[in-house]
Amino acid sequence: MARLDAAFYDRDTRLVARELLGCCLVRRWEGETLVCRITETEAYIGRMDKACHAWQYRRTARTAPLFAPPGHAYVYLIYGMYHCLNLVTEPEGEPAAVLIRGAQPVAGLARMARLRYGKTPEELTAPQSRNLMNGPGKLCKALAITRADNLADLTGDGLYVCAAPEDAGLAVPPQPVGEIHVTKRIGIDYAEEAADFPWRYYID
Repeated sequence: MARLDAAFYDRDTRLVARELLGCCLVRRWEGETLVCRITETEAYIGRMDKACHAWQYRRTARTAPLFAPPGHAYVYLIYGMYHCLNLVTEPEGEPAAVLIRGAQPVAGLARMARLRYGKTPEELTAPQSRNLMNGPGKLCKALAITRADNLADLTGDGLYVCAAPEDAGLAVPPQPVGEIHVTKRIGIDYAEEAADFPWRYYID
């Protein structure tokens, strides 16, 4: 299956965040292939961004993956219970990543629904269907992404991104990306001037 290579991630984080929209995030887990279309991202750049965990190149055991070569995963916990998936960008040593904030299921919905709600797709209510993956913690739960995936190689076989469904081996017509909306990021009021950076990107 074709997938985005390390060179794709080795660029300005904001550009990568925009170009990930409409791409397919692929998760191979327990013999199944779960695929979702990325619909919302946020950029974080340590050298200038007080909202980034590695602002001013702060390196700790937790933030070390942000300094890894581009094309690796950075998975962390918020509130001690929700996982968040980030894709490391820019050259090795430059702490930066794209947070995957939201997605839509493309393949593997039955497993996603079971992981997220313990239900079959037919048992989901309309709000549950809408909220299946519309947040970073929800997305990780639906794809069984945990801290065990921290530092995963995004050019490997377990977790990666394809440009289109056919690149993931799916006979699904590609959808046009459409208009890209740009806003401030969510939940970072503490980050002073960085709270106003227009680094959140999403599609309808």
